[in-house]
Amino acid sequence: MIWKWGFRLLILFLGLGLLLDLGCRIGADIFWFQEVGYLQVFLLRVVTRGVLWVIVAGVTAAYLLLNLALAQRLKYSQSLKIEEVKREEAELTSKFTNFLSPHYPRRNETQTFAPQRFKKLKLRGLLLLTLILSLLIGLMLAHYGQIALSYWHSPVNQGILPIPALFRLETIWQLLRQIVSQVWYVGLIVGVAIAILIYPQFLLTAIAVVFSPSFAFILFQHWPKVLQYFHPTPFNSTDPLFGRDISFYVFSLPVWELLELWLMGLCLYGFVAVALTYLLSADSLSQGIFPGFSPQQQRHLFGMGGLLMLVVALSYWQSRYELVYSSRGVSYGASYTDVTTQLPAYTFLCVVAVAIAFYLLWRTLFWKPKSRYRPLVFYGLGIYLVLVVAADVVLPTVVQYLIVQPNELQREQPYIQRTIALTRQAFDLEAIDSRGFNPQGTLTEADIQRNDLTIRNIRLWDQRPLLETNRQLQQIRPYYRFPDADIDRYTLKTDVTSRRPSAPQNPPEPKQETAEATERRQVLIAARELDYNAVPQEAQTWVNRHLIYTHGFGFTVSPVNTVGPGGLPEYFVKDISDDSSALTTSSAAIRKSIPIGQPRIYYGEIANTYVMTGTRVRELDYPSGSDNVYNSYDGLGGVEIGSAWRRWLFAMHLKDWQMVLTQDFLPETKLLLRRNVKQRIQAIAPFLKFDSDPYLVAAAANEDFPSNPSYLYWIVDAYTTSDRYPYSDTGSDGINYIRNSIKVVVDAYNGTVNFYIADPNDPIIATWSGIFPQMFKPLSTMPVNLRSHTRYPVDFFKIQSERLMTYHMTDPQVFYNREDQWQIPNEIYGSETRPVEPYYLITSLPTAPVVGAASRTEEFILFLPYTPRQRTNLIAWLAARSDGVNYGKLLLYTFPKERLVYGTEQIEARINQDPVISQQISLWNRQGSKAIQGNLLVIPIEQSLLYVEPIYLEATQNSLPTLVRVVVAYENRIVMAQTLEQALQGIFKPEVTPAPAIIRPFEEAAPPG
Repeated sequence: MIWKWGFRLLILFLGLGLLLDLGCRIGADIFWFQEVGYLQVFLLRVVTRGVLWVIVAGVTAAYLLLNLALAQRLKYSQSLKIEEVKREEAELTSKFTNFLSPHYPRRNETQTFAPQRFKKLKLRGLLLLTLILSLLIGLMLAHYGQIALSYWHSPVNQGILPIPALFRLETIWQLLRQIVSQVWYVGLIVGVAIAILIYPQFLLTAIAVVFSPSFAFILFQHWPKVLQYFHPTPFNSTDPLFGRDISFYVFSLPVWELLELWLMGLCLYGFVAVALTYLLSADSLSQGIFPGFSPQQQRHLFGMGGLLMLVVALSYWQSRYELVYSSRGVSYGASYTDVTTQLPAYTFLCVVAVAIAFYLLWRTLFWKPKSRYRPLVFYGLGIYLVLVVAADVVLPTVVQYLIVQPNELQREQPYIQRTIALTRQAFDLEAIDSRGFNPQGTLTEADIQRNDLTIRNIRLWDQRPLLETNRQLQQIRPYYRFPDADIDRYTLKTDVTSRRPSAPQNPPEPKQETAEATERRQVLIAARELDYNAVPQEAQTWVNRHLIYTHGFGFTVSPVNTVGPGGLPEYFVKDISDDSSALTTSSAAIRKSIPIGQPRIYYGEIANTYVMTGTRVRELDYPSGSDNVYNSYDGLGGVEIGSAWRRWLFAMHLKDWQMVLTQDFLPETKLLLRRNVKQRIQAIAPFLKFDSDPYLVAAAANEDFPSNPSYLYWIVDAYTTSDRYPYSDTGSDGINYIRNSIKVVVDAYNGTVNFYIADPNDPIIATWSGIFPQMFKPLSTMPVNLRSHTRYPVDFFKIQSERLMTYHMTDPQVFYNREDQWQIPNEIYGSETRPVEPYYLITSLPTAPVVGAASRTEEFILFLPYTPRQRTNLIAWLAARSDGVNYGKLLLYTFPKERLVYGTEQIEARINQDPVISQQISLWNRQGSKAIQGNLLVIPIEQSLLYVEPIYLEATQNSLPTLVRVVVAYENRIVMAQTLEQALQGIFKPEVTPAPAIIRPFEEAAPPG
């Protein structure tokens, strides 16, 4: 008795603890979302998830537990089972003893074996049937358990979760194959099945109790799909198979699939659990006989079977629409076999399932104790299972092998055309402007001078060597770190006095004196953040972690093409000056061009701790000589925790009890949470997929808060994605629709977050705008100084360029033959071969020459070359524009196929085969140092291509890479020089005509004598 009360108290305390933890988490999140200004987003999300949880968990628990309770009432009692076993034994004994009481068996025959019961089961059949049903429960536990565990450990930047595998016959087959390949898995499933046979009442009820929160947790994770279902936006485009608007597949079909996932588990487990309850009642296994289902038990199973068949019908009806995601055939989406065989089969199976379901439900509602047709139900279900295998597996396989494959191109051609069209539509490849590009090889020194801005912005410093150098020269203290360096462009004053390689120049012309006031420069910008993990171990105390080491300080800006003394990069912005309001700049013009403002970085890429500001302890601001300068945060970020109850709330939420015990807090103390930029925006908008590279921008854009200026911002690109676009190829990344619809701006000092719609034509972001009308702002409201720094994102560009390698082929026969497949070329970086990464350039895009046209304007583009499959020559290059009204436009330049255009691998081979260059690299690669070949850049200039590769020298210890050489290749010439200017002079210097050989007449020797 005591242990029962103790167990109940333990359960009570655990429940109260969970409720308290949940309340603290929700309370803390309410304050945090109120701070960032997105409380409405959070509350709607909480309400939606709460309603989903209550409905799914409540319906599941009610359905399963009530049916199990009813089964317990209707199952055979122990005494009745014993009497039937005695009669069976008496019948068997009478055959041998010829002695049988004439009164006992006849009296019990009409009572216990009435005609309405199904045929009894002997031990062999009973054991086989119960074991199969128990194993089925084990498979269900494995399947839904895997889904729940995968959601529990799902990655942060996941976006909208894909629909998990539905519990269908093909899923059961895959589970069986997985189980057979893992011995421990077999033992687990078999152990569960045997345990159910031994302790049916307890385990079946316990599994029902487990399934209730499990189903709720799975659907709870898909709250974005539920909200989208009730706020759909039409795509104004239909699928070619069913003629339905694509919004049905993106917004509606996923919710119906989730409903099937839940109802299939609910109805199937309910039916199997009730059947097992009846089959195992009255110790049927130990007695070796089951007397058959009683009329009441039959009626119960008929009703549950009818509901299960309705779910099966729903499954087959949805399978019809899911054919647009089929992988059968030579292209993605419904193929010839799917349309001509699989679609009618699914329709037929759905209709038959509905007929069986209505018959079972009709029999349940209008029950007749005696019916000679009742056994036919089981025969009908057996025939249906045979039809399922024949129509779903056998018939499509026969059609595919005997009809399609001998005439595959002819049969599949219209379906290939659908895949090409809808994949290009889903990845916005239709918007690409394709042009021809025929390198002329006529580039001259005058052309180089005319494209001087392009030459001055050729990137010689890659991110990796610059970061290594920054870490040696600019980290200042061990606890500072540069996590990343980002390419951007800034408009700078022209009186910048810095060494920069440029094009070879003729003597200055008079117009040079009246140069433009500004020029665009491509730069690498890197944030100097605080990494608390680098603080000495003995100094990692609670006070240091949360009160003193609170923020990073400043950033560096380096031009991509200038080289300082000793081959080190030059800096426009660097160090930490004595004046805390600014960093060290290379000139007064830079100070005017790049706003410094508030250089403190409280929100960044590696800010992985929560901190408290406005306390009695001063925050470390920046080092100054042998001392430190301290500061107190006066920004807009943070949640006030001055009151005692708020301290208790957040202490319980963060599991940090020193927040309650410390004496350093003041009434104005603030708690800064989620300071990591990615975690911050992911917490606000988990339904978006975010770019992997937030980049820092220094811009005077804080017009909303002039009293609290902050000039450092993080810009993050966000994407709307889907895996439910019909006929669109999912590729290797599991999505078949993507748009770069959102630009997110995060203030590095105040922590404010703003979402701007960059693509208002995207139906998915239009749906989210309808759901959260106050969350998103039009891009036109972004401050101009920030908008000038938006760029075409690399992640989005990679996905589009990967699809373009195949889906630039729009002719079905060419696509079928894969005769024009492209690939991304390789390059040598350091000593390793790797694919070329997209890179940013400032250049003017080549167009058809126009007589008398003015010089073209250089712009900021993202560039990637292509080569044919298993070839190394260039076949095309793709450019994405990032400036002004041209933002987001894609241009594809294709090379003529009848001539050779050198690819990156060919240029790399020529560089490494050059006797002078290879000898010099070999000399550098001696003990203690190594030469690093940087990114090989392909630069389009006029109607020609220029190849540039920097070479760095790096010590094997205490790495400090220096730029030692620049290799330039053009047509058949390769030059390596100390600067880009010298290399260009070597490439484009006039050809020196060699002096003619001196020819002397041959004089014969005079004859002797």
